[in-house]
Amino acid sequence: MNRRRFLSNTAAVSLASASGNVFAKGPTLLGMSDKTDSKPLVTGQGEYHFEVIHDWAKLPSQFTWQTTHNVAVDSTGCLYVIHEGKRELKDHPSIFVFDPEGNYIRSFGKQFQGGGHGIEIRKEGNEEFLYVCAYQHLKTFAKMNLKGETVWQKYAPMDSKVYAKDEDTKPTGAWGQNRFMPTNFAWTDDGGFLLADGYGAFVVHRYDKDGNWKSSFGGPGSGKGKFNTPHGIWIDNRKGQDPRIVVCDRANHALQFFTLEGTYLKTLPGFGLPANAETWKDLLLIPELHARVTLLGKDDKVVARLCEDVARVTAKDGGGIRGDSKRWQNGKFVHPHDACFGEDGSIFVAEWVATGRVSKLKRV
Repeated sequence: MNRRRFLSNTAAVSLASASGNVFAKGPTLLGMSDKTDSKPLVTGQGEYHFEVIHDWAKLPSQFTWQTTHNVAVDSTGCLYVIHEGKRELKDHPSIFVFDPEGNYIRSFGKQFQGGGHGIEIRKEGNEEFLYVCAYQHLKTFAKMNLKGETVWQKYAPMDSKVYAKDEDTKPTGAWGQNRFMPTNFAWTDDGGFLLADGYGAFVVHRYDKDGNWKSSFGGPGSGKGKFNTPHGIWIDNRKGQDPRIVVCDRANHALQFFTLEGTYLKTLPGFGLPANAETWKDLLLIPELHARVTLLGKDDKVVARLCEDVARVTAKDGGGIRGDSKRWQNGKFVHPHDACFGEDGSIFVAEWVATGRVSKLKRV
């Protein structure tokens, strides 16, 4: 299904079905930057407050954002941003790198233009690598160094027996549950990784350290180990519990948790199109396409919801907000598609908006 139609069809879904211990008090706004007040805008609850800096990443004039998708931070604090791009702009890069102050450093990845989606950074030995996946007509994933040089690139895992003939050798723009539409990665301790097919077969694939397919779990369904758009994935290694796989079951508006072997554990409802996940210390970070970023603490309880604008964005006329930046409000999100932590606990957010937007939530 076209994602614009999908969001329109699901925007009216109530977020009030969660159990009472899932929701936290709404965000407090402690100051607003405008022409008469120089105070920064700060949002958050309890122990978690952040200064909101919209359009933090400064893109040079020779480039244009084309629907920002995902973000990742390397060990030096540089931010890597991938946007979907446009198929016809073959020479335009899809990946941009910014220094810790938001200044442009370099760009690459024109091979992902028109389908750029997931991006993560993993340290292997003394070197860091990018893992990138692309959907639409590309249907591929790759390992690269931080300069954009390809280590390997792969396509649909046909051994999984869930894909149409030639999906790996002749990928097209066709959609369907027999198509390969990878969205995001998570790392396993054996050097391998998990890859979520969030828009295609609705499964999670397991690979070894060399990118060889090993197994998969999931499939289409309404929960308890089955998915409706398993868009984001992460290994939850927070202290005080056994490591778990967390899957953002986006169209079911829930998180699902699994053992590292893929055995279903539990479902946590109460989210608005959760798109991805990441951890930092005791926190689990969930960007939601329904206009907010959520932080969960111990026992998976919500401790803060940041820059929330759910009611306005999911209203009957809210679909137009995505394409009309004049309706965006300072300190409010439209469609957070991915978010990641910086080393100090600050948060970088990429939004699914056609003109692109990358914001920084600076921890205060």
